Amino acid sequence: MNEELKRIEAVLDEKVRPALRSHGGELEIDRLEGRVLYVKLLGQCAGCPSADLTNETVIEAEVVKALPDLVERVAVVQTVSDELWEQAKRLLRDHHL
Repeated sequence: MNEELKRIEAVLDEKVRPALRSHGGELEIDRLEGRVLYVKLLGQCAGCPSADLTNETVIEAEVVKALPDLVERVAVVQTVSDELWEQAKRLLRDHHL
C-alpha cells in the first residue's frame, strides 16, 4: 500500500469507520484517481438510502478536512455486497413465486 493510501486509511480508521460501524456498516477504498477517492460501502451501509448523505456528512467531510492536499472529493462506488447477493439467492431459492 502506498503512502497516500496509508494516510487515507488512518483517517478512515480514526474518523469514519467508528461511525459506520455503530450502524453495522463498513467501507473500503476502491481507488484514488487524481484527487478523487472512490470507496465502497459495505455491510448495512451498502445500498442504504442514506448512503449519499453519509458520504457527504461523514466520509467526504472528514477525509477532505484531514487531507485537503490529497483528496478533494469522495465518490461512492455503487455495488451489491456478497451478503446481499446471498440473501437474494436464498429468497429466490426458498420462496416459490
